[in-house]
Amino acid sequence: MSSTSNQDYYVPHGTNWPIIGSIGLTLTVVGVANFLHDTWSATPIFVGLAIVIFMMFGWFGQVIDESLKGMYNPQVDMSFRWGMGWFIFSEVMFFGAFFGALFYARQYSIPWLDGASNNAATAELLWPDFEASWPLLSVPLAEKFEEAKQAMGAWGLPALNTAILLTSGWTVTLAHWALKRKDNTWLVYWLFATVALGFGFVFLQGVEYVHAYVDLNLRLDSGIYGSTFFMLTGFHGLHVTMGATMLLIIMIRAAKGHFSPENHFAFEAVAWYWHFVDVVWLGLFIFVYWL
Repeated sequence: MSSTSNQDYYVPHGTNWPIIGSIGLTLTVVGVANFLHDTWSATPIFVGLAIVIFMMFGWFGQVIDESLKGMYNPQVDMSFRWGMGWFIFSEVMFFGAFFGALFYARQYSIPWLDGASNNAATAELLWPDFEASWPLLSVPLAEKFEEAKQAMGAWGLPALNTAILLTSGWTVTLAHWALKRKDNTWLVYWLFATVALGFGFVFLQGVEYVHAYVDLNLRLDSGIYGSTFFMLTGFHGLHVTMGATMLLIIMIRAAKGHFSPENHFAFEAVAWYWHFVDVVWLGLFIFVYWL
């Protein structure tokens, strides 16, 4: 396909990658649901994930190849930017739902169970011995659920991980500056530092989870505190893993000389995503660990 002019809008050719990705995602989600209900083994989950990974390698590889061949014009670049912007907005809404659940539990549900807002009768019926406090470590029917021994502190590994993510936001910015001044060597160096910090964060979060389960008895089924803690930090850890993986790919591409000061949207898109991950973690550290 020949290069397009600035006046023409690039019309993508037909592709089977979207349907392949849809099949993989559907199989993964359905597999997880059935695995949790003990109706299927974990095999469909891994098959679905393998299909998704295959789709991502194939589709993104095709887009990279088309970009290097000069098939995209500034109008297409703008559509990419809008697409990434809306994607990050959807992620904001995703985490907003979980932060909203945390806020609702802390500001409304717990006070109501303690008799606030004329709910004394309801509190007496639902949980007579309840005492409003956060983090809520006690759970009703304690013989059926896990009670955490204590909450996760803020000034150990969480504080260290906060410093790591903030530093990684700085290193990815330095990488962008190196790209702007056509210093490819330092671009790769700073990207390597960012990738190392990102995967270092994931490793330390794994250490924290082991500490939570083994030492604190803090689990996903440890009441509203345990469920909100692991849902928020777990999904954030997944996003950090995805972001660090994307940065690793960008670093490899940078080492191959794929980017120039005029043409590097792939780098910018991943940097936007990484800064978003940083901001979400600050909210987590403040509202999940600290306050």
